[in-house]
Amino acid sequence: MALWDRLKESASRMQTQLTAKKNELTSGAFRDASMAMCALVAAADGTADPSERQRVAQLVATNDVLRNFPADDLRRRFEENVDKLTADFGFGKVSMLQEIVKAGKRPAEARAVVQIGIVIGGADGHFDAHEQAVVREACFALGLPPHEFGL
Repeated sequence: MALWDRLKESASRMQTQLTAKKNELTSGAFRDASMAMCALVAAADGTADPSERQRVAQLVATNDVLRNFPADDLRRRFEENVDKLTADFGFGKVSMLQEIVKAGKRPAEARAVVQIGIVIGGADGHFDAHEQAVVREACFALGLPPHEFGL
């Protein structure tokens, strides 16, 4: 199976798992951690050009699991997080990982945050090394083994 096909299959499987748990994923910690993860993936290489920001913001607004939250609120949180990352990537990344760790109190939410990162990263068909690296770091921060997610 080609890498592209495996990537699409993995992202699709992650989205299916997320959708199955949608009703459990309603806490503020999950919302904030998810937006931190989305921002990390969007700016994984240290920058987030306007088209990348727009693409991820659109994915956030249309993701079935994230519809538990107001789209305008999610977009605002996402944009604020990306702004932190683009202003100072190192400091911003630490801030994003601190938000992500808060979802670790609930194992289902912690796994869902990682899955959202994979879904967002793979949505364009290219889950690049920088994107994989930040999702892997989030796994370590949450105490989850990256291999559980194919990372």
